[in-house]
Amino acid sequence: MAKRLGRSVTKSTARRTNGSANAGMTASGAGTTRSAKSAASVSAARFAYPTSERVSRARSGETLEQCVLRSLDQYFADLDGSRPHALLDMVTTAVERPLLQFAMNRCDGNQCAAAELLGINRNTLRKKLQEYRLL
Repeated sequence: MAKRLGRSVTKSTARRTNGSANAGMTASGAGTTRSAKSAASVSAARFAYPTSERVSRARSGETLEQCVLRSLDQYFADLDGSRPHALLDMVTTAVERPLLQFAMNRCDGNQCAAAELLGINRNTLRKKLQEYRLL
């Protein structure tokens, strides 16, 4: 059922995308008008971030990237001159675990749907859930 729903959503999205791409064509089909180009760029900028990130950016004025950078600055300030180690593992774990929890909660525990939401294979999701002891 989830796959069938995912495919129908994908097809309707593809139709919508194809329709909007052809909307700016001139009668001869040779190119787009200036207003169509600017409308497309505004639309692309508007949807550059997922809805939840657009909402959080509007609330706090801080992007996810800015939040990570601010947290890293604080981490290095707290080190007080000590050498950091395994920085990538630390940041990946700090971000990946809550992301997996969010996806599983959002999909009501459905691993196939959560994997699709995350854009990863279901087996990869299962491996990560086991790694973080979320199963």
